[in-house]
Amino acid sequence: MAEDTGKKQLLHLVFGGELKSLKGVEFRDLNDLDIVGVFPDYATAETAWRSKAQQTVDNAHMRYFIVHLHRLLDPEADG
Repeated sequence: MAEDTGKKQLLHLVFGGELKSLKGVEFRDLNDLDIVGVFPDYATAETAWRSKAQQTVDNAHMRYFIVHLHRLLDPEADG
């Protein structure tokens, strides 16, 4: 059962993959994307992002991103 914390849920997606070039954001192979997860707020998403980015620091082409899903789901809402 979901826990009600009283905080507004602002979903964030963390994912990453190897880029074709350091000058863009086109991925080398979409089948190899690493979907880290969906998180209930930016703070937890950032923690996951930092962890994955640190694990791949030796690969300059590897990039992780945070996507503000709540903005896509409800673009007119503030938050």
